[in-house]
Amino acid sequence: MKNRKPRHRLKLLQQKINNMKQQLEATSAVDYKQLKVASSVFDENDFIPAKYSCEGEDVNPPLTIENIPGEAKTLAIIVDDPDAREATWVHWVMWNIPVTHHLKENHVPGVQGINDFGRQRYNGPCPPRGTHHYYFKIYALNSVLDIPEDSNKLQLEKAMSNHIIAFGERTGLYTRRGNK
Repeated sequence: MKNRKPRHRLKLLQQKINNMKQQLEATSAVDYKQLKVASSVFDENDFIPAKYSCEGEDVNPPLTIENIPGEAKTLAIIVDDPDAREATWVHWVMWNIPVTHHLKENHVPGVQGINDFGRQRYNGPCPPRGTHHYYFKIYALNSVLDIPEDSNKLQLEKAMSNHIIAFGERTGLYTRRGNK
C-alpha cells in the first residue's frame, strides 16, 4: 500500500508535465511573418550612439521596417533590456502606430504606455554597469488595440497576442561612459 501513493503522485505529475508541454507547443507553434528591422544609426548587435541614451538626448533612434504584410492595420514597439539585474527592464512601449516603413527619430506616432521608469515615453539605454543588450521589437498587428494609455508591456503583450501577424527586431548594445 505504501508504494501506491508515490506511483499515483508520479502519474499525476507526468500528466501535468505532458499538459504543460502541449500548452508550450501550442504557443510556440505560431508562425509569424518576418519583419526586417534596421536603423541608420546602429547595425545589428552594434553599439547604440550615446545620443539615444540617458547620457545624450534620450530620444528614440530612427528605425526602418520592411516586409510589412498588406493586412497589417497598425504597428507596436517594445524596447527592453534583458540584462537588467532583477528582470527584463522595459524602456518603451507604443502601439496603434499607423503602418509605416519609417519610425523617425524623436517621433511618437502612436500611443505610448508606461515603461519601467514609470514614464509614458522612450527612455534610452542607461545600464548601471557593463554592456547591455537592447531589443527593439516591432509587431505588425491586424487590429487597432483598445487598451488604456497607462498600459505596460505585459498588458500590451496580452492585448496584441491574438493580433500579431508579423514580428521583427533590431538588437543594439550600450555601455555607459566610464562604466565598462
